[in-house]
Amino acid sequence: MPAKLAIHGGRPVRESDYPIWPVSGPREEDLVRQVLFSPQWGGYHEFVGEFEQLFAGLHDATDGVSAANGTLALELMFLAAGIGPGDEIIVPAHSFIASATAVSRVGATPVFVDIDRDTFNIDPREAEKAIGAKTRGILVVHFGGLVADMDDFQRMAKNFKIQLFEDAAHAHGAEWNGGRAGGFGRAATFSFQNSKAMTAGEGGILITSDEELAEKARSLANGGRQPDKGWFEHFELGTNFRLTGLQAAVLMGQLDRLPEQIRTRSDNRKALDENHSAPGVQFQAWPDAATVHTHYILPGRVDEAEFGCSRDEFIEAMQAEGIPVRPFYPHTLQKNPLYRTTPKRALPCPVAEQACNDSFWLPQRVFLGSQADTLDVTTAIRKIYEVYKPPKKQTVQ
Repeated sequence: MPAKLAIHGGRPVRESDYPIWPVSGPREEDLVRQVLFSPQWGGYHEFVGEFEQLFAGLHDATDGVSAANGTLALELMFLAAGIGPGDEIIVPAHSFIASATAVSRVGATPVFVDIDRDTFNIDPREAEKAIGAKTRGILVVHFGGLVADMDDFQRMAKNFKIQLFEDAAHAHGAEWNGGRAGGFGRAATFSFQNSKAMTAGEGGILITSDEELAEKARSLANGGRQPDKGWFEHFELGTNFRLTGLQAAVLMGQLDRLPEQIRTRSDNRKALDENHSAPGVQFQAWPDAATVHTHYILPGRVDEAEFGCSRDEFIEAMQAEGIPVRPFYPHTLQKNPLYRTTPKRALPCPVAEQACNDSFWLPQRVFLGSQADTLDVTTAIRKIYEVYKPPKKQTVQ
């Protein structure tokens, strides 16, 4: 007899919670205190510039321009790159809404394309089909911290003479063939929102090795000012996107933690793969070329015919067993109410549509504890499978 599931009155696999997020300690406290006892708490504290250069350098870029959040960083990137009315930017059908609205807010049109079934990243074949006369660029989202196939996207950008942008909100420290996320295209953005793998509660950054774009972005983010010019002299139609010194202080502490946290999550993911045995549940692929996967989240999918229950039944059972699994996005980006009236173009996205019904994800904190903590995921999946598994097919003699 299989063990009784927690939703049926049995004892759950986990009766304690996973590690909390965000994580902080004496390093962040010391850096914040330095700002608190300084005369400058805002965007002109020296920690802001120091963090910008550290972060950009660690992601294969020469310049960083910080922003109050990742959404604004995306808008800043498109503005600085000259994207505007009449332009189209190709985006994946699955991402947080800001990947699309940043395009719309600068007056351009998002073009939605399908994702790859195994990686959950934008499918390069579908992206190439979408390129047209108005295409000015592709926004590649590294979903869950898995860098997309940047060999294909760099080739595509070169062949079609379009700009390559990266939304690396999930991919702090991630790599593709040894190259860091954020360093493959003309510019990239990262988010430091509360759930992200590096956080200051809110915050974002644009990174680039394009000196002209960096100069434009820095001016736009700082009221249209220029270096060495007067405080009340403004040269661009800019605004105030600035990150504060307090946020930069926290982020410098978070940057110190990042390498070890990535190693912990990666080691625990490997243990999960080695011990996962229930058919019908497939986790996001981890290609060899993805030399560092941050595992900010780990997406997966449930094959109801093979596993024996639906995705929603699976999630209900997993949560009852103490595993904080969440359903995938409820709809593709182009199905948001906003895009019923906002200009868009969309190719057929059957894989993304299916993911709304059969996919889920595990948050990073599941992989930040011990290996035993992570293996509770496989134990819970197997326990659920033993209850729901479909009957064996009879072999006809």
